[in-house]
Amino acid sequence: MFKINNLTVKNFLSVGNQTQAVDFDKEHLTLVLGSNLDLGGDDTGSRNGTGKTTIVNALSYALYGQALTNIKKENLINKTNGKNMLVTVEFEKGGNKYRIERGRKPNVLKLFVNDNQLKTEESEDESQGDSRETQKSIEEMLEMSHTMFKHLVALNTYTEPFLSMRAADQREVIEQLLGITLLSIKAENLKNQIKETKEQIQQETFKIESIKTANENVQKSIDSLQLKSSAWITKHDQDIENLGRAIMKLESVDIEQELVLHQQLKQWLDNDVKLKNLNKQKATLESAVNQAEKTVSKYSKEIEKLADKKCPACEQDLHDHKHDEMLEVAVTNLTDAETYLNKVSTDLRTTKNSIDEIGTLSRRPETFYDSEAEALGHKNNLEGLEKSLTDKINEVNPYEEQIEELKKTAIQEIDWTTVNELTKLKDHQEFLHKLLTNKDSFIRKKIIDQNLTYLNKRLSYYIDKLGLPHRVIFQNDLTVEITQLGQDLDFDNLSRGERNRLILSMSFAFRDVWEGLYQSINLLFIDELVDAGMDSAGVEAALAVLKKMARERNKNIYLISHKDELMGRVNNVLRVIKENGFTSYSTDVDYVE
Repeated sequence: MFKINNLTVKNFLSVGNQTQAVDFDKEHLTLVLGSNLDLGGDDTGSRNGTGKTTIVNALSYALYGQALTNIKKENLINKTNGKNMLVTVEFEKGGNKYRIERGRKPNVLKLFVNDNQLKTEESEDESQGDSRETQKSIEEMLEMSHTMFKHLVALNTYTEPFLSMRAADQREVIEQLLGITLLSIKAENLKNQIKETKEQIQQETFKIESIKTANENVQKSIDSLQLKSSAWITKHDQDIENLGRAIMKLESVDIEQELVLHQQLKQWLDNDVKLKNLNKQKATLESAVNQAEKTVSKYSKEIEKLADKKCPACEQDLHDHKHDEMLEVAVTNLTDAETYLNKVSTDLRTTKNSIDEIGTLSRRPETFYDSEAEALGHKNNLEGLEKSLTDKINEVNPYEEQIEELKKTAIQEIDWTTVNELTKLKDHQEFLHKLLTNKDSFIRKKIIDQNLTYLNKRLSYYIDKLGLPHRVIFQNDLTVEITQLGQDLDFDNLSRGERNRLILSMSFAFRDVWEGLYQSINLLFIDELVDAGMDSAGVEAALAVLKKMARERNKNIYLISHKDELMGRVNNVLRVIKENGFTSYSTDVDYVE
């Protein structure tokens, strides 16, 4: 239940610096009458301009930050004092007690829950009294827009009647009344949830894509290592095979025979060198013998020619002394040539003998090792190869451990479970959103049909009680049909009194539907609606409805009127007295119906 307990007003419109309080914590019908002593001189003076509507405007300002009509906020401040305007309202809802303090010059907006001030975003500067965030919190707590407040709680002649509003504005009011606005609010909340779900899906998808990219990079590293591993294995196996073959080859060698062969090879190489040198020397000596024989033959022929005392060159006769000289030289040369021939011939025979002694060389001995030193190190070579083979066999692939480590730790598992669940949730949320927003949704139709039936039933009830002869029905498309004796009428076809009856009937019906869907409201203001064009029968009918509502439904109803004759028809009177330019309130409870 939404129960408004009291209202205090200071420096608001005609209320001055002395705080005025109105207690709403009652359950009866109260007539609000005004007396402008500044004009009439006594308590029966003028009823105009006393500040009766100030109560309703102050309540509207306290709850919504604006009056019922389009009065600038600065003009709500009492003109005489010009500052320190403050309105406070206390109410209960959902088991909690609330208090709103709102004012201007200085600007004030405070919201208390169970005497604890809520933390808000506003500061104590000029913007505090108009904080949108705080006001939004207040209206969410009230669950009632300002427009609905004017149609359900504060009925005023200045408020545009529902049936005079534009079709779009009518639809907005009736949708809020019938609970369709709740669907829109839920749809908006669901829309935000869908947005959050999509963002979560996007984040999860991005995370998975990042994991996939990281896995691909890791896989490239693994593939590269596997190639290196394969190359290592191939070379490792080849090295083992080569070492095995080398060992087998060494094991097949007769090392003693190998050493003998190396001795034979050494002797063979020595003989080969000697034989080559002797053959070379032989060729040189043979050439020298041939040359020496030619020289001996040459000098022998010269001596023969000189024996006939003839010149060996021109064969002319020689004188004795010349002949003797030439013969002497020829004999000397022949002696020297024969000596040299004998020497080279002897050397040639010696060389031939040496060649014969060596004889023809056999086939060069073939050895396993290139040198005798290597052959002597055969055992060490064999042991070294065997150790190398053992070490090679025991070698561990250096890439396998890296590959396994990358596979176990670097490769991350890709799990689409969260994305799938979020996608399923998003689809469900979007389906619900369509149900809440689609005009053809069975949910919207069901709510409208159920609540329209109840609205039309209550509207028909109040029209009958207020004595209006017309038939007024809300259609399924939320338009209103007004008929009388089968004739279609517009709202403006009705007289002033008929329109007031219909305005009251529709407001009462709206209130019944609202309280059935949302919450009960203890307070109702009717500001001069029964004064405008209502005949005595209409006033009596309205009073009967209001008294029954106050009595049977425990409502606190304030009927603002200029009709003095109503004082005898109610139990309670709230006097609004304006004196010396300021309004004050007092309560009379002595009147009996």
